Amino acid sequence: MELLQKWTDTYIEAGCDEVGRGCLSGPVVAAAVILDESFKQNLVNDSKKLTFKTRMELDSYIKDNVKNYAIAELPPSFIDEHNILNASIHAMHRALDQLTIIPELILVDGNKFHPYNYIPHQCIIKGDSKVLSIAAASILAKNYRDKLMIELHEEFPEYGWDTNFGYATKKHQEALIKHGPTIYHRQSFRLKYD
Repeated sequence: MELLQKWTDTYIEAGCDEVGRGCLSGPVVAAAVILDESFKQNLVNDSKKLTFKTRMELDSYIKDNVKNYAIAELPPSFIDEHNILNASIHAMHRALDQLTIIPELILVDGNKFHPYNYIPHQCIIKGDSKVLSIAAASILAKNYRDKLMIELHEEFPEYGWDTNFGYATKKHQEALIKHGPTIYHRQSFRLKYD
């Protein structure tokens, strides 16, 4: 199915998505993207449906061919203090803060969002597989976070973050039992395993 280029005909739209909500470690990362009218890329889709290689190849194309984009991250300490839902939404707000073009409509992947600067927003379930700007945002956010987790893997290789990116795989859970949590783990998440 071809993704929608625009949700409306008239507004400057910013698509927003986040990644890392279900991880045990690492930050939550969000991106906001304002497409150029001429943006065409048939490979852009929900980042979860793309291979690592395809996503990385699309990264520079998206950055070079959209009107505006921004990426923001919030650390585990913020997640622990504010909960993962609020941290995810706040990360999207932070990404929107960095845009140099002010959107007139915010398109959000999912069903929850907090009002932002009196700009109307539209929550779209599975928006990253329906709307091109949200799909582009999902790719930028996932690529940024995956690269970061690969870097953090160098510091703590026993957790397998270069392949699980902080998700609760068997290897990650076994490493938590053996070594305990790191400074990059979310203390508010269930980190003890039987």
